[in-house]
Amino acid sequence: MDKLSPSNQTSAVKSGSPALAHYEEKILAANLWQRSELSARDRSVITLAVVISRNHLAEQLSQFTLALNNGVKPEEISEIIAHLAFYSGWGNAKAAAVMAAELFATKGINGSALPAGNIIPLPLDQQAEEQRAQYVSSQFAAVSPGVVKFTTEAVFNDLWLRPDLAPRDRSLVTVSALVANGQVAQIPFHLNKAMDNGLTQQQAGEALTQLAFYAGWPNVFSALPIFKQVFASR
Repeated sequence: MDKLSPSNQTSAVKSGSPALAHYEEKILAANLWQRSELSARDRSVITLAVVISRNHLAEQLSQFTLALNNGVKPEEISEIIAHLAFYSGWGNAKAAAVMAAELFATKGINGSALPAGNIIPLPLDQQAEEQRAQYVSSQFAAVSPGVVKFTTEAVFNDLWLRPDLAPRDRSLVTVSALVANGQVAQIPFHLNKAMDNGLTQQQAGEALTQLAFYAGWPNVFSALPIFKQVFASR
């Protein structure tokens, strides 16, 4: 299924589940993706976070293609994949990277033009990072010093400072992946960070609407009380 073109995949879905094809056409394409509370680009960023973090290979080719059409740049897709390696696991990200490489090749997108490992980082918010690092170290350094070390060095002092994906988009990807994988304990920190990075309350709420279809209603209803608490606290 993951090798089918988007048009052939649509035909295959209709053959396998006419009801699913009906909902995809009448609700997702004609309604959800047309809602004005989020741009089509943001909806693609959210959806990519789900299909990558949950290794939905059957959806990835069509969603990568749609994302490009909706204005997500190839370098941003590349960065979303790298970002999700840390938030949903290396294997899921590598599988998505292979799928993206195949699509990029068909569109003449040269991999050598994508962001490399060495970049000029964005400025670090030193005070906020010191507070975060001190808290994590005080809580968990005795439990797993390696996790504390790489959380600082690889995640917050490197990954989050890469410039080819805006901080708001990194936050949107992270929150979407957390919701999709049921990681509600991590949502308060990252939702607050997302809103500090420019995501509005209306956009965050609408992200849950998009996620309900692509990550499932149970995951979204588990996240709803957490979002409500964060909104109230701000």
